[in-house]
Amino acid sequence: GGYPAKLKKVLIVTAPLWFKAPFKILRLFVREKLRERVYTVSVAQLSSHIPRESLPTQLGGSLILDHNGWLSHCLLSMTTTEPESPLPHSDGKTPSPQKRIGTPNDIDIVSNNNPVDSWAEEGNLNPPSSASSGFSDDDSLHGDGAALTMVQLVDYVRDRGRSGLMQEYAEIRLRSPDGTFNVAKSKSNLPKNRYTDVLCYDHSRVILSVVDDDKDSDYIHANFVDGYKQKNAFINTQGPLPKTTPDFWRMIWEQHTLVIVMTTRAMERGRPKCHQYWEPEVDGEATYGHFKVKTVAVETEPDYTVTTINLTNTKTDESREVSHWQFTSWPDYGVPHSAKAMLEFLERVRRKQASMVTALGDTWAGHPRGPPIVVHCSAGIGRTGTFCTLDICISRLEDVGTADIRGTVERIRSQRAYSIQMPDQYIFCHLALIEYALMKGHLPSADLTGFDQGVEDDSD
Repeated sequence: GGYPAKLKKVLIVTAPLWFKAPFKILRLFVREKLRERVYTVSVAQLSSHIPRESLPTQLGGSLILDHNGWLSHCLLSMTTTEPESPLPHSDGKTPSPQKRIGTPNDIDIVSNNNPVDSWAEEGNLNPPSSASSGFSDDDSLHGDGAALTMVQLVDYVRDRGRSGLMQEYAEIRLRSPDGTFNVAKSKSNLPKNRYTDVLCYDHSRVILSVVDDDKDSDYIHANFVDGYKQKNAFINTQGPLPKTTPDFWRMIWEQHTLVIVMTTRAMERGRPKCHQYWEPEVDGEATYGHFKVKTVAVETEPDYTVTTINLTNTKTDESREVSHWQFTSWPDYGVPHSAKAMLEFLERVRRKQASMVTALGDTWAGHPRGPPIVVHCSAGIGRTGTFCTLDICISRLEDVGTADIRGTVERIRSQRAYSIQMPDQYIFCHLALIEYALMKGHLPSADLTGFDQGVEDDSD
């Protein structure tokens, strides 16, 4: 049962008959997590899993390899790698983001006649962004610029297919980080990070008030992320650790947060994904730092749980209401088969935020949509990024009737590094938005015939 946690997919190419027969039987005895990641494919089917431009010519691709150049590049990258940390990497559910290891100008890894890499010849590590990202100069998300109507989105998704969207996601992941991680990597702050390979940008991080003149006390693994026509609409953060829970509640207090969205369970597959930072039972209470957290009410739905929390600052004896929304039906592996539950959850979250802002009356003088909604899962980038992408795209759809999923994801990743971790999450955003449009009458129908064509499952 032991295998590398970062191993996401095993492709067995042109397996001989003597292998296929026993493999079908033996695969039933390996752990489900590994079984779901092993595929038997032909050479022709490889491009459904790996972009053709990333495959060598002998496997039907267009990549011309330079082995000596690759070895030189590996040597160069080892001289610029990040220092190791004793903290664990993200687990099997949380894939490790790619670290920047230099620019293509450091060494030519592939031949310059590869047209796919033409953008790299000019020394730009980042492939072109979506031309229709729709962001204004003030860094908040707007509906300006070209985008797709829902009818166009359906056509686009059908024509691209699952494999095409996977390739599109791979292009997005090629972009190097849009900032530095110096504060997150400082010696005193490393223990505050849940995973060593998921770091927090400097330029968009949430800065806490300094406690007892300790300059490092202003750090929490959290970033501001813009929403639709709202700067800093979200705070995307990791699931609190026991040692960072006081800082988490301090952030909730200082940012005047009304709603917390949690898209994971505290334990999944027997592994801790997030510290239980609130009491699940009514009248349960706990104190973290100088904040008392008391559960006032609990509403349990099939797919999510809503907890009303009374948060008290024991230094000032001031109390506030915080609404905690935990989505509990995200599967342990992959993404939901239907977005219906998530869409209902998101809609109720938005309604609750709006009602709580209204209740503040004149005491709230900020953006009409209220203070930042805090969103987290375990690492704070996968399901968290998916939730924010859907919220932004739905808000834009309702406002101007168009959507730009790729541009939205790119923008979120520029503020919260590595958001949308998996190609399945990227695909889910497209299908969920189409499902929403059908539910709300923005689309009469959606023909996605052939969407999965050419995608090999591992049933062979």
